[in-house]
Amino acid sequence: MPAISAKDVMKLRASTGLGMMECKKALTEAEGDMDKAAEIVRTKFGAKMDKRSGRDATEGKVAVALSDDGSTGAIVLIATETDFTANNEQFVEMAQKIADQVHSDFAPGSDAAANNAITALIEPVKLVTQENIQFGKGVVFGGPGKTVGSYVHFTGKTGVLVELEGGDVPEQTIKDLCMHISAIVPEPLGISADDIPAEAVEEEKARALKDAMDSGKPEAIAEKMVTGKMRKYLDSVALLRQPFVKDDKQPVASILPDGITVTRFAKYQIGG
Repeated sequence: MPAISAKDVMKLRASTGLGMMECKKALTEAEGDMDKAAEIVRTKFGAKMDKRSGRDATEGKVAVALSDDGSTGAIVLIATETDFTANNEQFVEMAQKIADQVHSDFAPGSDAAANNAITALIEPVKLVTQENIQFGKGVVFGGPGKTVGSYVHFTGKTGVLVELEGGDVPEQTIKDLCMHISAIVPEPLGISADDIPAEAVEEEKARALKDAMDSGKPEAIAEKMVTGKMRKYLDSVALLRQPFVKDDKQPVASILPDGITVTRFAKYQIGG
């Protein structure tokens, strides 16, 4: 059976609005055949697909919704075909309504998928614009003892949601953290070094080892080269170890007050 790639799962999800697990199950059952998977989705899950669903939806908006007390929040990405439609007032309002709907309908800690309420918000705009508008993805953070903050760039193409715990979090800390995540390159892959996906670490280690071996240095020096490169790699992709975007002489961890920890974050970017 062919491997089911994340890209294929996302493609099927973009055209159906179903969750990642349902799309992966359909692709697995179809042995990777996208057309068969789409048919399985139609018959098993009752997904409504039209001629527009095959058109690329690479533009769109990111929107967020927060509770009044800042203890919960949601972020969504809504995709469409053109920047013209994405900047339409009706589309922008719809994206915000969907963020509010996700915040209302899904429990903190869960990924969101297009439900009947979300579809009902999308369909009228889809009819007016005649574009392939899709619920891209969404997630809800927060809960008891949590503080959730957000940032959306003025273009609406990049947004960040962060979750912290440990007490009252200064507003400036939340703002700085969100701005850092939105602007920093490379994008953080995890909060700490322990959160970085093992696959990514192994790939980087293999590259560092190859470079060290190709250098022709003695084994002891080559090992130090690998250690040094891995340290730099983790400094670049672990959020708390990254140089703070407003002062690269200090790590992000240094901007957090004592007792405050980052528990989750999400960065959504159109075209990213």
